[in-house]
Order: sequence, then structure tokens, then C-alpha cells
Amino acid sequence: MTAQILNEANFNDEIKEGVTLVDFWATWCPSCKMQGPIVEQLADDYAGKAKIAKVDVDQNQNLAAQFGIQAIPTLLIMKDGQLQEQLVGLQRKEALATKLDATLA
Repeated sequence: MTAQILNEANFNDEIKEGVTLVDFWATWCPSCKMQGPIVEQLADDYAGKAKIAKVDVDQNQNLAAQFGIQAIPTLLIMKDGQLQEQLVGLQRKEALATKLDATLA
């Protein structure tokens, strides 16, 4: 399982139900390159339980602006279309898993 790619066209439809972790990233960002494999591991771990998705901020500037993304990586945890938590900077897998589990509970 790999993280789903979201963009301005499909974002709202994809996050409207259930729990979604969204990684806002860019190809030129060193911390994003370290966060990427963690996000992909979570996509495997949470298959069938939560959506794990990525948004390229360079290609989706309106989405980044909508959520006030000023530094990347920024990860959002959404539940039924509502923002639950916003995490800025490189996050450990265990920390993200704990937050996802709490949101799923």
C-alpha cells in the first residue's frame, strides 16, 4: 500500500469520511524526504483503518494556503473532513501512530 496522492481536485472528497493523515511536502525539502518513508510505512500499517495521503505543496498552493502551511513537512490529521491536529516538522512513526490511534478510537 502506498500513500494516496491528493490534489485540489480530489482533496475534499477523499477526506470527508473517516480518518486521514495528510503529509504536505515538496520534492526539494530534505526533511520531507526523511518523512516520506515513514508516511509510506503508515500507509501499510493503517490499510483499511485510515487513509494516508500526500499533497505536493508546489503543485497545490491553494490547499497549502487553505491550511496555513508555512513550513514543511506539515502533517494534518483529519476526521470526517474536520482538522483534528496539525504537526509541523519531521515526525517519528511512533508519534504519528499514537495520534492516529487516538483519532480512530
